[in-house]
Amino acid sequence: MSAALPDTASTGIARVAVPASMSDKDAELLTLAQELLARVWRDGRHEVASAIRTADGAVHTGVHLEGSCRRSSICAEGVALGAARGAYPGERPLEVTSVVSVQIKPAGRFRVIAPCGVCRELISDYSPDATVWITTVEVNEVVPVKALDLLPDKSRRAW
Repeated sequence: MSAALPDTASTGIARVAVPASMSDKDAELLTLAQELLARVWRDGRHEVASAIRTADGAVHTGVHLEGSCRRSSICAEGVALGAARGAYPGERPLEVTSVVSVQIKPAGRFRVIAPCGVCRELISDYSPDATVWITTVEVNEVVPVKALDLLPDKSRRAW
């Protein structure tokens, strides 16, 4: 792939088909995540994009930022959550309703991916009932999962 992919139409990257179970609002998140990643993708630097919706209907996006020492890297979900948190007054809780994250596979197609363990913690800490879209390993199907279900037996603490 080239150093930058301007958009999905001109790159030929196959988009993820919208699952029948996905609402129009969540399909919008899928579209936004794919468009963002197509615009900023750079191998080894920006390989994942996320779009999240908050309870008030606002949409926030984020892109993965790879650091040179790897530990300094920040996931797209964390960037999107931080952007959402920063958009609201301090006394207002962050309430995420839906999360969609995508990456571009080497075969030249988008794929909906599950958040890493750290991002699962973050999402479930702030919004345990958020719907997180993932691609199943067994059937290769895009399905909704509650954030808290991604972390069985998670320790809960009061914030």
